[in-house]
Amino acid sequence: MRFPDSFPDELARLMRLRRDVRRFRTDPVPEPVLERCLDSLASAPSVGLSQPWRLVDVASPAARQAMRAIFSEANAAALAGYDGDQARLYAGLKLSGMDRAPVQWAVFCDEETEQGSGLGAGTMPEMRRYSVVCAVMQMWLAARAEGLGMGWVSILDPGKVRDGLAVPASWRLVAYLCIGWPETEDDCPELERLGWEHRHPRPALVPR
Repeated sequence: MRFPDSFPDELARLMRLRRDVRRFRTDPVPEPVLERCLDSLASAPSVGLSQPWRLVDVASPAARQAMRAIFSEANAAALAGYDGDQARLYAGLKLSGMDRAPVQWAVFCDEETEQGSGLGAGTMPEMRRYSVVCAVMQMWLAARAEGLGMGWVSILDPGKVRDGLAVPASWRLVAYLCIGWPETEDDCPELERLGWEHRHPRPALVPR
């Protein structure tokens, strides 16, 4: 397999621009663009070829309001865990694009899927969830290549999201994704720009 000589640099650029987006324009996303993003899941790796990802399109006003309420409750509880300057910084962070993102998907892992016949998940059942994470990351890059932004909202109570969306009890929330056209482009994470945390260089390999 051969790629153009420019491909490694373009891939590195795509990964640098894969930022967690929380500030979206409200322009709708054309259906063919979303379908291409979903198509990327077909080639995502999964333990035992189980493909345990399950996606819910959170589109109705009632469902979105319920999800925002769950976020607000969890965010308030998280804020209470900080104090001083860190609390003030946290309170000023925008940690969700749920208010404006035109597309919102909840991504679950089906912990009881029969596909794959349990291969590779008997000793490490969490591999199913890891497979969903890999699929989300692959779709994230595909979305970025389309010019879309994506934000992964994790300040949520997984059980309340599952119940609020009326999905099976065996589905475990992995990601709540906000998708749309970003207001701005930046290759530096917002949390880094605002001083919440700093990115480390490549990790060291521990010899054994």
